[in-house]
Formats: sequence, C-alpha cells, structure tokens
Amino acid sequence: MTIKERVAALLQQAMDEAQAKGFIPQAMLPDVLLERPQNREHGDLASSLPLRLARNLHLNPMEIAQRLIPLIPPAEEVERVWVAPPGFINFALKSYWLVQQVEAVVQAGERYGNMDLGKGKKVQIEFVSVNPTGPLHVGHVRGGILGSTLANVLAASGYSVEREYYVNDAGTQMDSFYYSLYVRYQQALGKEAEMPKDGYVGTYMVELAREIAIEEGEGFLQMRPEEAVKALGAIGLQKMLKSIKEDLERVRVSFDVWFSERSLYTGGQYDKSMQILREAGYLTQREGALWFASTALGEDKDNVLVRSTGAPTYFASDIAYHYNKFSERGFDWVINIWGADHQGHVPRMKAMASALGVAPERLTLIISQLVTLRRGQEVVRASKRTGELVTLRELVDEVGPDACRFFFLSRSPESQMEFDLELAKKESSENPVYYVQYAHARIAGILQLAQESGIDYSDGDVSLLVNPAEIDLIRHMVEFPELIETMAQNLSPHHLPHYAMELATAFHWFYDHCRVVSRLSEEEGITKARLKLVQAARIVLARCLDLMGMDAPEKM
Repeated sequence: MTIKERVAALLQQAMDEAQAKGFIPQAMLPDVLLERPQNREHGDLASSLPLRLARNLHLNPMEIAQRLIPLIPPAEEVERVWVAPPGFINFALKSYWLVQQVEAVVQAGERYGNMDLGKGKKVQIEFVSVNPTGPLHVGHVRGGILGSTLANVLAASGYSVEREYYVNDAGTQMDSFYYSLYVRYQQALGKEAEMPKDGYVGTYMVELAREIAIEEGEGFLQMRPEEAVKALGAIGLQKMLKSIKEDLERVRVSFDVWFSERSLYTGGQYDKSMQILREAGYLTQREGALWFASTALGEDKDNVLVRSTGAPTYFASDIAYHYNKFSERGFDWVINIWGADHQGHVPRMKAMASALGVAPERLTLIISQLVTLRRGQEVVRASKRTGELVTLRELVDEVGPDACRFFFLSRSPESQMEFDLELAKKESSENPVYYVQYAHARIAGILQLAQESGIDYSDGDVSLLVNPAEIDLIRHMVEFPELIETMAQNLSPHHLPHYAMELATAFHWFYDHCRVVSRLSEEEGITKARLKLVQAARIVLARCLDLMGMDAPEKM
C-alpha cells in the first residue's frame, strides 16, 4: 500500500467506528479520498471527507471532523492529525518515517514504484495506426508518445501490456495511394500521366516512385494498369511501413504487433463478426446498403457497414478488428488512442462492443486533440495530401527525441496544445527538458565524485537527514508510487513531466542548501547520509525519465 492508501484506511476505520458508536448518523458514506496540499503548512495529506458528508448527515463539517479525529488510530507514519476550516482533516507524516523511505528507495532500486494493481490483466493498447499513405507528421507524434508512455505506466502497475499498430492496408484511401504511386512511377520514367483529384501529391510520392523505378525498372509499364497498380501498391506499402517504423523508432516508439486490416477479410474475422450481429438482429438492409442498427443500443443514428457498391466501410473493419481483439485474442481490456477526427466515433464503438457481447467498459477510447506547431510567432501547418507538412523525422532532427516526448506528454490528450520549437531547443533552465535532465546529470556527477573519492556510503545513517531541503526532497520521492497508481487508474501519463519538474526543483534546492561531499572527518556521517539520499533521488528521477522514454544523461 502507498502511504496515501494507508492513511485513507485509518480514516475509513475511524468513520466506520463513528457510525457504529452512533457518533455520526447512519448514511451512505462516500469513498475516503486524500490529496497532497500545495501548502505544506496544511500537512502532507488532507481529506475533505467532512465537507462531503455534511449534506447527507445534516451536520456542520467542523463538527464531523472533530468527532472523527479521536477515532483515528495511531500509526507509525503519522506525526499529527488536526482539523482545519472549513472542515478538512490534515495529516503530518513523521520525519523519522520519511527519512527511512530513502532506504526503501535504495533497496527497491529500479523496481521502486512498481505495483500489482493490474494483477496480470491482459491489456492491448492500439495507437498511431495512421494510414500508410505518407510520412508521419507532428500530429501523429502525440498519439505515439502518449500510447508508448501509457504502456510503460500500465506495465509498471502490474498489467500485461501489448502495443499494437493497426495497418489500414485496405479501403479507398489506400486505393488512391496506390493509383497516385502508379502515376508518379510513369512520370518518373518519362511517361505522361495525370494525377487524380483525390491523389497524394506530396514530394515524398515523387521520391518514392523514383526509388521504385530505379530498383524495379520499366517492367510495370508492360502490365495492364490494374495489375501494375496492384503490384506497385504492394511495394509502396512495404516501403511506407518501413519508413513509418524507422520514424517511430527515432522518437522511441515501438510496437509488439503490426496488425493488417486486410487480414480481417482473408482470415474470416469480418464474416464471423457480421454473422454475430446478424443473429443478434443488429443488421438491416435498406437503400441498397447494409446498416448496423446502433439506435437499438441507444445511439442517435444507425451506421452504414457495407455501401451500396458492396464495399465495407471503415466501421465494418473496426467491428471485425474488435471481434478479433476480444473474442479471438482474449484481451481483458482494450485501449484505443485515436486522433481528434474520431471524436464522434466513441458512442458507436461502445454500441459495437455491446452488440458483440462485450461489456462496453472493457473498451476505452482516448481521443488525442490537435497540435499546433510554432516556430517563433509563425504557425506551421500540416497537410498530407499537399505535402506541405512538418514530418516526424524533421521534428526529431530539429529538437531531438527527448524534447518531443517531454513536450507532447506535458498536456492531457483531451487538451489542444502548442509545441514551441524555440523553447524545446534551448539549453537553459527555461527549457523543462534541459532542467530535468540536468538534475540527473548533476546527481550522476555527485555520485561519480564520491566514487573517485573512495567514499563508501552504503552504511550511511539516514536519520541524520533533518534539513528542510532534505525532507522536502524525500517527500517528493515518496509521492512516486502514488503517481504511478493515479496514472494507471486514470490513464493520465501527462502527470509525469510535471512530477519530473517538481522532483528536479526539489533536488536543485537541496543541492543549493546542503553540501553533499565533504572531506572533513567530522562531517563524514552527514556526507554518507546525503550521498544515500542522492542515490535515492537518482533512482526515482531515472525511473521517471525511463517511463517517459527519455534519456537519463550522466553528463551535460
């Protein structure tokens, strides 16, 4: 249990006892929630429980708090409990208990903060999944970094996590891509050919066609157009997927599975899922098309599955895909991270899950909002079809993978964000990436100095840590397991960059106020204690950077 959970259990025990003794009336009681006050004068933990009880119990919040306080059992971690207006119960932790957590961090090492919240539950996270019709741009980076970091957090929380990229290798957009490539291939070999209105006209298509022409020669010109389009498309698809994988690796995003949409049709999942819906009475035929009767499941309108042309829609593929996820591969929980253009798809996806016999809460959809890229005061726009875009590769080349990951993680996915290119490149404390990584490099430098000085601090006595800057740093470290739990429960990895900044600030303040390595014999004890604290700080900060997929530099 985290310290927050242990204190919450104490308060729950007091509330149960108060009801049993008739100190507070019988009523449906809310969950016990604790928060960490911004102002340390209000303690290490605080609960607004009396305020939340007041209306149901028809009692003054302060009176409720006063009745609960005497019933809170003593605990080795808690120094003091008191009431603060208008009805908060505040808890101060013992300094002795806090400093002992340095030993706990050092002992746990790289496992510090891990927990068994998920108990091995099988989770699939599907993210990025961009049509392989062009290079990834900055709008795709956000979902990739969010998904990979969330996967790290859930794995640290005891879930069995699988990361998946859904390859949209079927449908009208791919048909347009294939034909656009055929036109560019002809042009690369000096033939006249006209690009269709819905074609992909970016310069990357010209380069891709030229590359294929050099490698394959003129053979595709001798084929019938439909055969040439198909053959060229297969080559172009593989080249685009290879490029996408390489680009994602640049920003440290990788996948366990690359799943082909086309396989849903060749593997029978599409037919099986449609049969389930048909037998359940959720398919209707009208206007020459096949519809999913989602209004029967509470949606505002029905949705087309198969067009009058006989071509399945993307939603039909989604149904087959999720049948495969839940029924064939047996995931307990599926998380899809989609772009802002999918906002309206959430209700129909929940309806789809119900129709397949899957509890809707087993499917979570996270919608990642738009990104605005700025260079100074200039807004840089992106468009895949025109080719006027800033690609992922260009972004990483300009600011580096660490800045990409930190900045894209710094806002919750439902918030629109701006990426400041100039700030991301600054090598100063103004840049939060530099500020956090410099803290780790400074820690590494201190530990290296201790090693070169031959100081063995393994027997350091942490009870000597009494300076307010030392205690404040420890308080921040103790919050790390709670952070992992909160992020796993709320799917909110955007808390990581903010925590990293707070921890780095606490360390810099400690460093400025406490001399760590002293060669004076009378200061040997405090030197060893502080070195052990520094070691613990390195463990926690490195863990935080690792979860974010960032480097923990030894030097800067």
